[in-house]
Amino acid sequence: MKKKWLLALLTFGSLFALPVSAFAADEVTAPAVRIGLDSLFVFMAFVLVFFMQAGFALLEAGSVRMKNAGHVAGKTVLTVGIAVIAFWALGFGFGFGNGNGFFGYTGFFFGGNADTGSFDALTASGVPMVIMFLFQFSFAAVSLAIACGGLAERAKLSVYIVFGVLFMIIIYPIIAHWVWGGGWLAKMGMQDYAGSAVVHLTGATAALVATFLLKPRLGKYGKDGKPNSIPGHNQVLSVLGVIILWFGWFGFNPGSGLTALNDGFFGYVAMTTNLAAAAGGVAALLVSWAVFGKADIPSMLNGVLAALVAITGSCAFVEPWAAVVIGVVAGVLTFFTAQWFEKAGLDDPVYAFSVHGIAGMWGALSTGFFATKELADTVAVGGPGLIYGGGFKQLGIQALGMVGVFAFVLVLSFIILGIMKAVMGIRVTEEEETMGLDISEHGTYGYPEQMGLLNNSGKDK
Repeated sequence: MKKKWLLALLTFGSLFALPVSAFAADEVTAPAVRIGLDSLFVFMAFVLVFFMQAGFALLEAGSVRMKNAGHVAGKTVLTVGIAVIAFWALGFGFGFGNGNGFFGYTGFFFGGNADTGSFDALTASGVPMVIMFLFQFSFAAVSLAIACGGLAERAKLSVYIVFGVLFMIIIYPIIAHWVWGGGWLAKMGMQDYAGSAVVHLTGATAALVATFLLKPRLGKYGKDGKPNSIPGHNQVLSVLGVIILWFGWFGFNPGSGLTALNDGFFGYVAMTTNLAAAAGGVAALLVSWAVFGKADIPSMLNGVLAALVAITGSCAFVEPWAAVVIGVVAGVLTFFTAQWFEKAGLDDPVYAFSVHGIAGMWGALSTGFFATKELADTVAVGGPGLIYGGGFKQLGIQALGMVGVFAFVLVLSFIILGIMKAVMGIRVTEEEETMGLDISEHGTYGYPEQMGLLNNSGKDK
């Protein structure tokens, strides 16, 4: 018995001794272990970002009426499937393949690690290309989810398919190439660590165009032009969705460093991310309380998300106090712009442009004010912001990048969706919208009992 315990103890101790002995015995092992750790780190970041799709499904389903809840949740799975196939076939190559300053032209129909030579912009970390593909796909899928938010409660299901494919092939990859794929904004030194502009502003601008072309939902505006409240059917689902998104953001931002080593810098990025989110949520709630006389839960949720969007681009470049400021400004901006857009006639059921667009613009600009020289040098992108002695150089680069992304996506989305509207139509009929997209597009409701489709015995009426 004693011998068995001694053998077990020695085996357990060897687990701790093995890494040390491996490094000491063979110098070649150290790079292999580093790449292995970084690969696992990036893969886990991919898992967290991919799980954000569950957050989007719950948030959007809770934010729409009961008769559309199943449709909105289900289309999340559809758009993820579209994103995978389209990004694998062409989007990854256009976004990160070797090319010119505007798009890549190698690596189409991605074949795995054998295609590593086609993606020079992604090879520096040493992480296998298949893992880099998964990680970059998860970001693209988030941007598409944001874009589809502008279609809620009135778009045909076919629009998600056609526009989703084109968005993943043409729109998102080109913006990603500009900033992360060695394109013209990358060469200028634009700071967008995890995608305030690349992911969020891109998706939100497409959502803005979709919202404008689809026109408001039936009953949203009265004869006097004033907006009527159409509340979502389940705030609990929306709250849970935001918590999941907040959780997933710890893959989104820290994972963008692509390494678990580097003196634990990913922990610093996680801290600034967390501080901003908390500040944005509290600020938005307090503002809503002051304006409405009641503490508005949807406003608080939007404040959290807006702050996360804003800090996404700047999380690695700013100090903790600046992260709090960025979060507060994002939460307040989102609250007031959401009210303004609604009064101006823009019916955005999930506030996609206020949360992801306005906050994405602020996030893109924020490093131009708050980036420190030390952190910019650590990330090796751009220089210090205005208040840290960098003058207007970095701020000018950020502003140019923000305007360039917005203008490109706005024009291209108008062309694509405008043609789709003329050729195939993008909005359901009034009858279908009144019934709800659950029944008109899918033949059943997400809440069949509540919607009166079943009688007490559980049989169809």
